[in-house]
Amino acid sequence: MSHSRWIDAFLDALLADRDASSNTRLAYGRDLSDFQMWLTRRGGDLASTGADDIDAYLLACEAEGLSKATRARRLSSIRQLFRFLLEEGHRADNPALRLHGPGRDRRLPGTLDVPEIEALIAAARAKPRDRARNTCLLEILYATGLRVSELVTLPVAASRGNPRVLLVKGKGGKERLVPLSPPAREALAEWLVERDALEADRSEGTPPSRFLFPSRGAAGHLTRQGFFGLLKELAIQAGVPLDRVTPHRLRHAFATHLLANGADLRSIQAMLGHADVATTEIYTHVLDEALRELVLTHHPLAEGSQDPTTSS
Repeated sequence: MSHSRWIDAFLDALLADRDASSNTRLAYGRDLSDFQMWLTRRGGDLASTGADDIDAYLLACEAEGLSKATRARRLSSIRQLFRFLLEEGHRADNPALRLHGPGRDRRLPGTLDVPEIEALIAAARAKPRDRARNTCLLEILYATGLRVSELVTLPVAASRGNPRVLLVKGKGGKERLVPLSPPAREALAEWLVERDALEADRSEGTPPSRFLFPSRGAAGHLTRQGFFGLLKELAIQAGVPLDRVTPHRLRHAFATHLLANGADLRSIQAMLGHADVATTEIYTHVLDEALRELVLTHHPLAEGSQDPTTSS
């Protein structure tokens, strides 16, 4: 196999061995293509790459101004490629094995507060066009904390019979159960009636859609980009700042609000589909930051002074 085919073989293995999503494969492909082009410009290739070459590449990425997170992701892609090449016998070593990446800046996830969520849902209910579908999308997302890719690809078969839980297929093909709140169940039931009526009007000979949120596009379902655009429209109607509204912020809101109301981390981890509870623990820091902000903005001593006449 030629060196140029090694990356393609690795990406095929991601699909076969890990059931990686198309988005994951595309991300690996972009990272590794950039690395291979950098090697080619220097007269190198994947067969002769050493640890010094990878170090030099990461320094070049830093010089380009790429973030720590991007550089860490690229090193991870390179590590996994060379591990694959070693396991497949294309190389006798893994030059990336002992390299340490730049690490990632720990950033707290942005979230939305309860009034903002309520305003978005109210905007969905008030929108004449696609009212039932849009309300169902928001209610399910806030009730379950699904990733947007999981939400838009929900199968309609899993939604029948007024379910109290949904079976969701997440990253790596792993399945998990997520509970539905009463408002989400009500919105789902209303949307199913309208959805089925729309499906009945499809052109004769057209097979019925297997998705809960079908679309006439190539994917067959509402796309992530389509849902993102819908959220922006609803944010404008709800008076919520556009830069605060993304599908992932609704997922963060789900987790943060659950934690604030006494849910335990392990339960939230299971519902979010996190492989490691350490990923879920970041929401405790979100709450810590919110409490700190509350004290700084509302405590009478926050200004650094106190009216002595009010002291007791």
